[in-house]
Amino acid sequence: MAQHSISASALIPAPPAQVYAVIADYQNGHQAILPRPPFVSLTVEKGGIGAGTEIAFQMRLMGKLQSFRAAITEPEPGRVLVETDLETGTVTTFTVEPGADGKSAYVTITTETKVRDGILGRLEGWFATRLLRPVYVKELAQLTAVVTQ
Repeated sequence: MAQHSISASALIPAPPAQVYAVIADYQNGHQAILPRPPFVSLTVEKGGIGAGTEIAFQMRLMGKLQSFRAAITEPEPGRVLVETDLETGTVTTFTVEPGADGKSAYVTITTETKVRDGILGRLEGWFATRLLRPVYVKELAQLTAVVTQ
């Protein structure tokens, strides 16, 4: 199996600590930044803020309701938060870097997933990018709206 990466980034006009706090807060903050659709629900099963949190969420993708469960880790608290799908091992990383002025944050959402080898894998990767990248762009826009209101 080959690895495929999907990402989107944005400069958010708010301090990095404030931005990261919203992303890491699965009880309230993270709920507010999820684009609906395709997200249908997000339930905190354990914890609620940062590392140790476990979530269940549903997305409607291509007309089909899909359920996921993920565990949250913080390899670099305050800078890097990771959601790992408990079934597939797919990893989505939220990275928050200080902007040049120190008053803004450069945020990147990246998903690393496995695809088949060869032409089928390239098609899977292309399709996954076309499906998920616009979701991440919307999520970053909603993050901007949440931290600037």
